[in-house]
Amino acid sequence: MAKKKAFALRVDEATMKAIERWANDEFRSVNGQIEWMLHQQLKASKRLPKKDE
Repeated sequence: MAKKKAFALRVDEATMKAIERWANDEFRSVNGQIEWMLHQQLKASKRLPKKDE
C-alpha cells in the first residue's frame, strides 16, 4: 500500500456539505471521497504515472 501523507485542507462550508452528501451517497468517508475525486482528476488530466492507473 502506498504511504499516505496527512495535511490540513480548508474548504468553504457549502463545498464541504456537498462533499459530505456525495460521500454519503457513495458509501465513502469524506476523506475517501476527496481522495477519489483528486485521483479521478489526476487521471483525467493524464498526470498520474502509468503504474497508478
